[in-house]
Amino acid sequence: MIKQAIIPLAGLGTRLLPLTSVFAKELLPINGKPGIEYILDECIEAGIKEIIFIISKKKQMIKSYFYNDIFYKKIIKKKKDPRIIKEYKKILKYKKMIRFVYQNKPLGTGDAVLKTKKYITDKYFLMLLPDDLIIKKNCSKSMINIHKKLKSSVIASMKVNRKSVNRWGIYKLGKKIDKNNFLIKDVVEKPSIKKAPSNQAVIGRYILPKIIFSKLLKQKPGKGGEIHITDAIQLLINQNKKFVAHNFSGKYLDCGSMQGYINSTLEISKI
Repeated sequence: MIKQAIIPLAGLGTRLLPLTSVFAKELLPINGKPGIEYILDECIEAGIKEIIFIISKKKQMIKSYFYNDIFYKKIIKKKKDPRIIKEYKKILKYKKMIRFVYQNKPLGTGDAVLKTKKYITDKYFLMLLPDDLIIKKNCSKSMINIHKKLKSSVIASMKVNRKSVNRWGIYKLGKKIDKNNFLIKDVVEKPSIKKAPSNQAVIGRYILPKIIFSKLLKQKPGKGGEIHITDAIQLLINQNKKFVAHNFSGKYLDCGSMQGYINSTLEISKI
């Protein structure tokens, strides 16, 4: 059973400047609700019991958001506003589930994952990237169901425009399991159009095995001087560890760019 999730939050959010010059991108409101809360709600609905946030000292604002008890208690004592009481209770619920670890140098997603090593207790854990919202259907829950059935690692997958493959981790797909699930033969981080094995991309949901830490500990920086989780996944695939690409049925929203952030608010407001 997948009970732990990790969420890398140390990125500076440069694609959302100037907003992120003073504000954590994960706290920016999407249709009146901080983006990170959509990710937290997805985790809770999927049965996750503990969530590890990987932040940096520059993103201390995220921790403060969940630890602002004195402020809420003063406001509630003064106003007794039911809406504020409800919001505070929700934040308290989140806070009980969250643990914070730090990644103060931007060395890549693989390095962020490695910061959680001593806290992961089970054989598999869930990772979610906060820039990637998937609405209308709980992608994490679907992936956990696939994991239970196949006893393997699972990665969310989606077809992207061939011209944009250099933005993504891209799969070479193997055997078809069913209409929405395929074995992964290879995964390449941000390949050129010519070298991309397909246009099937990694989207920000992963069920990863605890043994991936042994690869990350020894891994050298890859593209852009960063430690990529896709490189560690490829090393495990080379050792015949099973990874499944899951073509999810929810709607994908990219919240990491300015246009994507605006579109996300418009899409969620329609639900």
